[in-house]
Amino acid sequence: MNVVVVNESDLLKAAEKGMDQFILVFVDAIYKAIGNELTAENMAKLNADQITLLAYVILRDEVMDGGFVQLIHNGYGAFIFKNPFSKMMRKWGIDPLASMINKAHKSFTHFHEEIEKECSDDEFMALFEKFPVFDDYDDDFVENEEQWTNMVACYIDEHIEDFAVIKK
Repeated sequence: MNVVVVNESDLLKAAEKGMDQFILVFVDAIYKAIGNELTAENMAKLNADQITLLAYVILRDEVMDGGFVQLIHNGYGAFIFKNPFSKMMRKWGIDPLASMINKAHKSFTHFHEEIEKECSDDEFMALFEKFPVFDDYDDDFVENEEQWTNMVACYIDEHIEDFAVIKK
């Protein structure tokens, strides 16, 4: 198990700037502890909460940028849908996100192979028209992202020891 270390001063500065910066301090520390790249091998060096935090940030960044189609096309669908991410969201108290992920899982299962294929930029853009089934999930995520991110930040704050060692 890798030790993830966060400097208390960095954490306090980030907390003053808001929930996104607070979360980013932990995400950056986790990536630093695993050599700045998440792989199957170094994932074993992290605990479930640390992996779930990375998964949430990947989900948030991909969906806010290009929706679930982009998330799946960029190869993150299995990371979100084939792991216990939704169960962890329930554990963290973010039940609406867990429910949405479980519903979207059915569409992922049906369409991921086609969405994951290599394609040109034009073909990629056409995927959004071809798979409107993800539109409602995209909208739901965008509408709730701020609240869900706040809930993630609160969970981290209440369980800091599960994410990092705080160095004074």
